[in-house]
Amino acid sequence: MSRALPKYNKRRVAIIGGAAAVALTGAIVAGTALAGETSKSGTPTARTLADVGSITCPDVASQLPEIPATAQAEVDRNLTLLQTQIDEANKRLVDTVGQGGPNFVQNAILGPLEDKRIATVNRIATAIGRTADKPQGLDALAPCTLNAGGAAGTGEEAGAGAEAGAGADAGATPSEAASEPAGGAEDTGNAEGAGDTGEAAGTGAISCPDVASQLPAIPATAQAEVDRNLTLLQTQIDEANKRLVDTVGQGGPNFVQNAILGPLADKRKSTIDRIAISIGRTAEKPQGLDSLAACTLTK
Repeated sequence: MSRALPKYNKRRVAIIGGAAAVALTGAIVAGTALAGETSKSGTPTARTLADVGSITCPDVASQLPEIPATAQAEVDRNLTLLQTQIDEANKRLVDTVGQGGPNFVQNAILGPLEDKRIATVNRIATAIGRTADKPQGLDALAPCTLNAGGAAGTGEEAGAGAEAGAGADAGATPSEAASEPAGGAEDTGNAEGAGDTGEAAGTGAISCPDVASQLPAIPATAQAEVDRNLTLLQTQIDEANKRLVDTVGQGGPNFVQNAILGPLADKRKSTIDRIAISIGRTAEKPQGLDSLAACTLTK
């Protein structure tokens, strides 16, 4: 969608043009340094973007069926969000260069990105499925890869994201259907067995608010889905505790928050939303459960 550009008087254009020329000159100088300027010792003074590589993800927009008009806005928001997620992951890739061990990128960047993409493509499928056949198999498009050569862009969804133009709306309607492990275990809130992995290794353990105890009476028609998602909440805590142990010593002071607790809160929010939605289909939908999504690290 094209928009008419505002008209400027000649003086303003000249000022803006001059500022742009200065910025461009600075960018060229900076680019020259990044492109391989070396110190007197022969050691590169900066790591180039090509050295870091970039993250490439499967294109989701091209795999969608015809989108009902009633779902278009929500689909557009989530396509934009997919691109935002890739951009953020690429920024983190640059910001954390040199940190961690051989599995750092997979554990701290690609893994959390895949989790976010699963939740987002599920929201797209759910939006379409409300008034048309729900597309299946979109989860297969969630995993992304690191292009170590840095030749690729920031993902193939750039075009779809630009066309969407509605902004990244992380609060879009959550997925009502996702692949969760079966079972009926409840979220214990502090991950049973976490001491065997986190505390025993001296890394602490992740503690999360108990969701099951905050739920109202659960309709019989929603019980199975609620149980699956309570089990998923516990699985998410277990996986986060394992990642806590696997990445011990990696990153800076904000590593645990950015690479483990932040992604865990995102996943818990989506799962808790699914619980509220399943109850709300046949009873009053519980409110305020999102406040239970954030977890903490206990030493």
